[in-house]
Amino acid sequence: MSNYFKHKMRGKSPGEMIGMIIFGALFIIGLAILFGFGIMWLWNWLMPMIFGLPTLTYWEAVGIFILSKILLGGCGGFGEKDKSSKKSKCHNDTKAEFSKWKHYDDFWKEEGNKAYEDYLNRLTHNDTTND
Repeated sequence: MSNYFKHKMRGKSPGEMIGMIIFGALFIIGLAILFGFGIMWLWNWLMPMIFGLPTLTYWEAVGIFILSKILLGGCGGFGEKDKSSKKSKCHNDTKAEFSKWKHYDDFWKEEGNKAYEDYLNRLTHNDTTND
């Protein structure tokens, strides 16, 4: 990754690099402000009407978002140091869980009915011996 940045920054003056950093920081701050206003707008549009909750200010909306991120987590997060070595638990685990289901129909056709009948026989056999 360091080679990529060296290649991209080759031939750039220090003024251009500082300008790119300032532009990037302002862009991120602008997106954060827009995101906060989006949360505030959605909350104030939906929640008072549906649940009778009070309206929020901008900073309350940002606080709600941060609190929900802390409590509910989500995919990734701030604690992930090395993203290349860790698999994202949100995507890969669910993909692995659902990939097992593609074999369900074959299992049921081959063994499902017999296994179910054996289970019912065990239940009826146990019921008659317990009475």
